[in-house]
Amino acid sequence: MFESPLKSLHEELNASFGEFAGWNVPMDYGSIIGEHLAVRKDAGIFDITHMGRIKISGKDALELLEVIFSKKIQKTKEGFMSGPTLALNELARVIDDEMLYRLPNGEFLSVTNAAFKARMIEHLTKIAKINGLEVIVEDISFKYALFAVQGPRSKDVLDTVGLKEATSLAPLQFTTFEASSNQGIYLISRSGWTGEDGFEIWVDIRKAGELYKKIVSSGAKPVGIAARDSLRMEMGFVLGGNEYGEDPKKYPCAISLRYGMGAIDWDKSGFVGEEALRACRREGARWLRYGFIMKKDWSRFIPRKGNRIFIDDVEVGWITSGSFSPILNRGIAQGYLDSRYAITGEIVEIVDERGRKGEAKIEDFPLIKSK
Repeated sequence: MFESPLKSLHEELNASFGEFAGWNVPMDYGSIIGEHLAVRKDAGIFDITHMGRIKISGKDALELLEVIFSKKIQKTKEGFMSGPTLALNELARVIDDEMLYRLPNGEFLSVTNAAFKARMIEHLTKIAKINGLEVIVEDISFKYALFAVQGPRSKDVLDTVGLKEATSLAPLQFTTFEASSNQGIYLISRSGWTGEDGFEIWVDIRKAGELYKKIVSSGAKPVGIAARDSLRMEMGFVLGGNEYGEDPKKYPCAISLRYGMGAIDWDKSGFVGEEALRACRREGARWLRYGFIMKKDWSRFIPRKGNRIFIDDVEVGWITSGSFSPILNRGIAQGYLDSRYAITGEIVEIVDERGRKGEAKIEDFPLIKSK
């Protein structure tokens, strides 16, 4: 099992640890709800070094990425991120959803979900070979630590740390630095994957602990992966292995995700899975991803992956992820509904693995409309 280079620092901060995608990661620092609310109302820092980072270079790098991803990568300017976008298999199931960074000189960086880095390296390499493309695919995950500072005060925190270059970035913009300069930082980007304003920082592993401590002392609360999950759930963001995967017996076609955010460019052609994706579109989606908010009388009922969904004793879908929302003060979930029953505002019954039942309302995303 892999460890964060900052494990000893997390231990000093009283983190509790757990396994995630082959990594021993901080799950929380004593209060999941407190950490969640810090990101919604103030600022939090996540150690997300477990996420995969891949560099794609060579004269055909852009051509390869256009074949791999469902979004037009060529439209992205240098110094900006493209995404989220989907890498599909031939059956139009999602291998991974990713953010891409367009560097100068035709080079790109890709941030993958931790569980799918090896699969994406294999996929990139295989498709490059099939198409005769000259590309170098390099795993740089262990070269840098990766932090995310998220929350309405994240800009103020980084100002205090002296990273004014970060706070001048536009959304989805990034900047890079020489390795020997600026506290060992290689790259800073700006994106709000928790639904808040935020920044991602790639930093030399040897200097990562010092920078992390500076950010914490400047007002960012350490946040574990448990709060990351509840934060993404409130926004209706997906997680590989829950909302998507490659097995067509477990996961619907990618169109059923209702991903939004321009993840699919329908005027694009030639990408892996396109034919199957267009067939799904023509045939219509049997299953659609929606959110669920527990009704007041069932506010402490927390739906879990695999729970079944019913309307009037008719089974109409299944839960893919569930959590407790500190903002709504009740259980929330997302899952797939038979499209014939996917009516927002309708009441459904969710049945857990013990046969316990709770009522919830069908909602569209995000599940929190204001904070």
